[in-house]
Amino acid sequence: MTRISGAWSSHDTVVLSVKMAAHLSYGRVNLNILREAARKELREFLDKCAGSKAIVWDEYLTGPFGLIAQYSLLKEHEVEKMFTLKAGRLPAADVKNIIFFVRPRLELMDIIAENVIGEDRQRSQRDFHILFVPRRSLLCEQRLEEQGVLGSFINIEEYILDLIPYDGDLLSMESESAFRECYLENDQTSLYHTAKGLMTLQALYGTIPQIFGKGECARHVANMMLRMKREFAGSQNQILPVFDSLLLLDRNVDLLTPLATQLTYEGLIDEVYSITNEVILEPRRTPRSQPEVNSYIEDCIAQQDPLIKILRLVCMQSVCNNGLKQKVLDYYKREILQTYGYEHILTLSNLEKAGLLKPQTSTRNNYPTIRKTLKLWMEDINEQNPNDISYVYSGYAPLSVRLAQLLVRPGWRSIEEVLKMLPGPHFEERQQLPSGLHKKRQQGENRTTLVFFLGGVTYAEIAALRFLSQMEDGGTEYVIATTKLINGTCWIKSLMDKLEAPPF
Repeated sequence: MTRISGAWSSHDTVVLSVKMAAHLSYGRVNLNILREAARKELREFLDKCAGSKAIVWDEYLTGPFGLIAQYSLLKEHEVEKMFTLKAGRLPAADVKNIIFFVRPRLELMDIIAENVIGEDRQRSQRDFHILFVPRRSLLCEQRLEEQGVLGSFINIEEYILDLIPYDGDLLSMESESAFRECYLENDQTSLYHTAKGLMTLQALYGTIPQIFGKGECARHVANMMLRMKREFAGSQNQILPVFDSLLLLDRNVDLLTPLATQLTYEGLIDEVYSITNEVILEPRRTPRSQPEVNSYIEDCIAQQDPLIKILRLVCMQSVCNNGLKQKVLDYYKREILQTYGYEHILTLSNLEKAGLLKPQTSTRNNYPTIRKTLKLWMEDINEQNPNDISYVYSGYAPLSVRLAQLLVRPGWRSIEEVLKMLPGPHFEERQQLPSGLHKKRQQGENRTTLVFFLGGVTYAEIAALRFLSQMEDGGTEYVIATTKLINGTCWIKSLMDKLEAPPF
């Protein structure tokens, strides 16, 4: 594993990069406070394990931890060796403590059990510890008990790393399966973690007076936050609020944006590197009419273009047309399965469940009305000196960011009818502040809004919100938070499943 910036790279031993997430203090909100709180908790746990230490890493966690802790911090607390979690025996290490840093996944517990049993056979006098990130799991502890190793652990604790600062205006939970869990598996675990992360933010930066939201998941998160606040009603937060408002947005409110190719520098880097440098150049002229679109997709399938590209195009056509005619949908499915293999039948089913692929159930298509009212397609965009967020997709404005922009001015009441056409409820909640904590705004002082994308955000959307923050007459600066930083490729991949061949 090799990651570019702020992470750790690994062959057999994990080497921590000294380069940390830059500029956490430069923005309107000092996100270094959040990072320091996470570092303090990590130091406290390491100090509980007295003596020399080796950390065994769940490989997925090395990137997020690289943004929190430098190698020097771990070394100060007697961490001498680091390894990637693998089946079999642990590498040799002359240390007193072995600490497993892992996500609460059952398959990882089996590997840990194998590691511990291998050490016991060597009769090594070592203390074992587990740090679950971000939550401890009873099911995982039961699995360790079934494997006969639960009693080998001195400390079993959780490290609540819900929101990781990536930049001075960007936070991510790096929950790779959040969209899948919410829309395929009806699992609200990531929403609970989101609510807990937002409560942590409020503990550090003050209560957020106004909460706006759009979508079912947004409603669930807001409800959980309000319930958690009621449960801690005895202890009032006395910190002057840094954020004026919170906007919670479901990813399925805007399914089109991640499917499009991003045209900002950071977005293009993300698109290109996520497909291992295989740069696909699209023709400048894009097909406009439905027959042209159908023909273009048919040609791509016939040429056996990458399956991800085909799925993105088919889903984009479906989203823009409120579904596909049953005959067209059946044709695409048949061609995809015959060309790329019948094992992808589960993937097509998943895309339907997630709402990305569906048959037309009515002749009415709301997308043209939404597009026109929200001004999603703009002509004559000056990409060198842009004056609208649509520059990030060369003329297409991300619906999600347009909603954030219109919330500030003139307000969502002006687009009430369009909001009803989009999935899920829209709502507003107010949180009472203790007396004396109401902000007295100076003349010309900008408001600060936290925009939380539930199910992932693209770099192009981040660029669009940063553009709004920098507008002289914008009046609002944005901090962006998300369950995961995504692009179209990794997003579709998270929904892919292969039908396994029977074992005979």
